Amino acid sequence: MTTPRERVMRALNFQPTDRVPRDLAGMRSTGISVFAYPPLIAALGLPPRLPKAEDTYQMLALPELDVLDALEIDVVTIADDATNAFDQPDLWKPYDFGGRLPSVVRDPSRFHKKPDGTIVQGRLRMPPSSVVFDEVHGGQPLDLMGDIPKPDLDEIKRALDARLLTDAQVEAKRAFYQQVRETTDRAVFLNDGAVQMPIAIGGWGGLGVFPLLCVLEPDHIHALHEIYTQYTEHNLRALMSAAGPYVDVIMMSADDWGTQNTTIASPKVCRDLFVPYWRRLNDAVHEVAPETKTFLHSCGAIYDVIDLVIEGGFDVLNPVQWCAGDHGYKEWKDRARGRIALWGGGVDSQHTLPLGTVDDVIAEVREVVSYMLQDSGFVFCNIHNIMAEIAPEKVIAMYQTAGEIQV
Repeated sequence: MTTPRERVMRALNFQPTDRVPRDLAGMRSTGISVFAYPPLIAALGLPPRLPKAEDTYQMLALPELDVLDALEIDVVTIADDATNAFDQPDLWKPYDFGGRLPSVVRDPSRFHKKPDGTIVQGRLRMPPSSVVFDEVHGGQPLDLMGDIPKPDLDEIKRALDARLLTDAQVEAKRAFYQQVRETTDRAVFLNDGAVQMPIAIGGWGGLGVFPLLCVLEPDHIHALHEIYTQYTEHNLRALMSAAGPYVDVIMMSADDWGTQNTTIASPKVCRDLFVPYWRRLNDAVHEVAPETKTFLHSCGAIYDVIDLVIEGGFDVLNPVQWCAGDHGYKEWKDRARGRIALWGGGVDSQHTLPLGTVDDVIAEVREVVSYMLQDSGFVFCNIHNIMAEIAPEKVIAMYQTAGEIQV
């Protein structure tokens, strides 16, 4: 009998599977809103519980094992110090977000409620009308009247040197990952900020600044990316040399290259300033942990840089946002076929899932997944997170339909 882990890994190696592998919350862009989670629990007929608000920026829930069982999910997550492979009762403390959502979080002291009902978390705000946190200008203010600032390379290097993993930190993480691995037969998806690439097109200074610097100051950005790469490679080699046997998929980067219609920067910028550094870091993982698959999350209309993502050495691409841009899911699959696995893209999250009926969701999942399954290399989930307004009946129908499709 095929285990969930074997199912996922066979798909990522472009081998036949007994059914389509499925993910929910393996990483922080394949999850479900903590507001949508209690209705899903009720619709599945499972015992009520306080949802775990694992990501308190996007406000995402950490699904428990009975939910993974009910939806036949093949993946568990390691999210820094949290996992859903086993219970961690000491990690979670009650917090109700100003009476809006009884839940548990890791540190209630991070939040306070303003008189108007807004919940404050550092610089982040969640007004009473919102279901996620945000900050002014998305945290990326831009003054077009002044000089474009440049990163201070010495300052950045000093800050990163202070975050290099120590032997003790590596051993603690290794032991935790081993415990996760030995507790489950699902694929283990590692999300650890210590080993994720700081390199991103919306990186230093944000989307208003960094793409301009890539064009105007390429030598400076090469120097910055070299600093980032040396830091990340040190941590990756240290951690994955010890813990590689316990990790099936590693989140390498959340680097959103796409808008709704096109890429944020040109393929030339991607090729010159990103691909060589992506390649070095992916090669480092493949060298010390050859069985582990490397994962890139990149939103939007990125069809024109899929070949460069492959050249950069990634094994898996997500969220497969084929509803952005002019290329449909068949073109995405044909471009990726046998070269890079696709994780996501199972239903149009901008139109069909929020605006369609349950029957519409079923029809689209059946159509899309039947094509995506060709030649393997596909793990099913929504395009990005399941948002707060999505009815549980649609979530259940989405996963059940995917499971019914013949491989």
